[in-house]
Amino acid sequence: MILDSLDAMDRYTGIHPGFLAAFEYLRSIDADAFSSGKREIIGDRLFAIASITAGVGVSAVRLEAHRKYIDIQYAVSGIDNIGWRPLSRCMGRDGDYDAQRDVMFFTDVPETWFGLAPGSCAIFFPEDAHGPLGINGNLHKIVLKVSVKW
Repeated sequence: MILDSLDAMDRYTGIHPGFLAAFEYLRSIDADAFSSGKREIIGDRLFAIASITAGVGVSAVRLEAHRKYIDIQYAVSGIDNIGWRPLSRCMGRDGDYDAQRDVMFFTDVPETWFGLAPGSCAIFFPEDAHGPLGINGNLHKIVLKVSVKW
């Protein structure tokens, strides 16, 4: 997992070939105007999903992990409380892996919590179980999905 401001994300472009395009995209859009829906950036290799949604609070957060995509979560407004736990320490599966949605859920609780503030990005790799939407209130967020297999 990586947590940093969007302004500092260029230091991570060497980690994955899709990161440069992802960060350039976030910097090029009017994030306030992109409030819902999906936009393809580079086909199914890189796309963005935006939403304005009510959080569930930290007590109701469910850890999730992905196999095919790396999440880059960007907060537009509201501070999302996100839980994190290494996937290798998740023992309680909550259902089967959903290949169509590329998600699996866990009953484990996060080991660490952090606030994703506006203008910040959190990058979650397949080995990172993460529990978003821990905010008590509304959140405007853009999630970029970057294919692991570029």
